[in-house]
Amino acid sequence: MPNYLRITRDFLEEGRDWISTTDFSEILDLKPIQVRKDLAFSGLAGKPRLGFEVPLLIKAITDLLGWNNSTDAILVGAGALGSAILGFRGFAEHGLNIVAAFDANPALVGTEIHGKTVFALDKLANLVSRMGITMGIITVPESVGQETAERLVDAGIKGIWNFSPVKLRVPDDVIVQREDLSSGLAVLSVKLSERR
Repeated sequence: MPNYLRITRDFLEEGRDWISTTDFSEILDLKPIQVRKDLAFSGLAGKPRLGFEVPLLIKAITDLLGWNNSTDAILVGAGALGSAILGFRGFAEHGLNIVAAFDANPALVGTEIHGKTVFALDKLANLVSRMGITMGIITVPESVGQETAERLVDAGIKGIWNFSPVKLRVPDDVIVQREDLSSGLAVLSVKLSERR
């Protein structure tokens, strides 16, 4: 869905009013039937020979993904990866607002990274409770990944976006989305070797 949304937004910027399953299938190298099945989740029905009205499809996909509502989040681990995530402006257009960062490194505490203040870890629970934060992003080393997750859960976090290279053990009512960068690299490496 994010790819469909990106392409539909490109069409809007180009001043195009309609987008078809054929457009998507050619751009994404998918079969048109797959595109139709995917877009059925949007709740919109396309018009024969025209496709979908671009503004309506953007709204439908945005609603489906929940990106029309802003979600406040905190980030733990303000090192290189954490700093890069704090600086990525694209999250705002997907409804993610990182309100603060936390780190154990005293040299980072009290600084600002991309306009976000870095706090000491002992301030985490209070800020999460006071602001009603439910999402946390973990960008810490593997050695403290589980401990960090437990701290977030104890503070009331219900969704964790995990960039730490560790499989987290959390209660059933906590959702974890793991981003394994090494797996992505492995897939890319295999695809490159197949082309040689």
